[in-house]
Amino acid sequence: MDNEHVSPRQEEYIKNHRRHHHLVALCRFLAFFLFLVLWEVSTALHWIDAFIFSSPSRILQTMTDMSKDYSIFRHTGITLYETLLSFALVVLVSFLTATVLWFSGTLSEILEPWLVILNSLPKSALAPLLIVWLGANTRTIIVAGMSVAVFGSIISMYTAFRDTDEEKIKLIYTLGGSRLQVLKDVVIPSSLPSIISILKVNIGLCLVGVIIGEFLAAREGLGYLIIYASQIFKLNYLITALIILCIIAFCLYQGIQKLEHQIRKTRRL
Repeated sequence: MDNEHVSPRQEEYIKNHRRHHHLVALCRFLAFFLFLVLWEVSTALHWIDAFIFSSPSRILQTMTDMSKDYSIFRHTGITLYETLLSFALVVLVSFLTATVLWFSGTLSEILEPWLVILNSLPKSALAPLLIVWLGANTRTIIVAGMSVAVFGSIISMYTAFRDTDEEKIKLIYTLGGSRLQVLKDVVIPSSLPSIISILKVNIGLCLVGVIIGEFLAAREGLGYLIIYASQIFKLNYLITALIILCIIAFCLYQGIQKLEHQIRKTRRL
């Protein structure tokens, strides 16, 4: 939008919007910084046990030590790869299955109760069964990551497709459009906000599922590092792995949010 076409009221709104985002970002940073300071001071003054709760300085030293032999990058890279792959497969399977269910009302009536049942199963209980079926390998971890998110994702995506405005669908049919054109020109564009929200949820669920899989079937990765550190009481390593997981989750969420902003910007053009 050119500046000459922006009214003073719109300019004021844009400035306030940017100011609000900067304020939120600053408050987030200050809250995190104060938490780190309080954590460090609490361990230094022995308000909490540094062996059990660690401290920011100890975690920074642990990261430095693990960087020397590149183990921190290896564990992080493996978990990130497994998470992204399981997430991509969840998105693909969910979209294709939701599309098939939307095309066939009878099939959706048959499968929807089973999807609800499968979604309600405790996924941590499925992980040992997956090891028996698939073995203790990367494939099992990726399937574990998928199992946490895929059934709920299919249900949510199909619901978004099904709840598309009927008037818009009738308009396409009135103009002689096919069901495929309805899907392409109405259903998917109308469902984009819901799909983005589903992606935001799924990226975190896939990370959780991958960690569950790594607890049981891995020799590398942050989930394996957490289990190994807890067994030998290297709590600095355990908390370091947890913090890296938080950073990964934040970065992945920000990536989806950037995609959402880009899609919104494109749709305005």
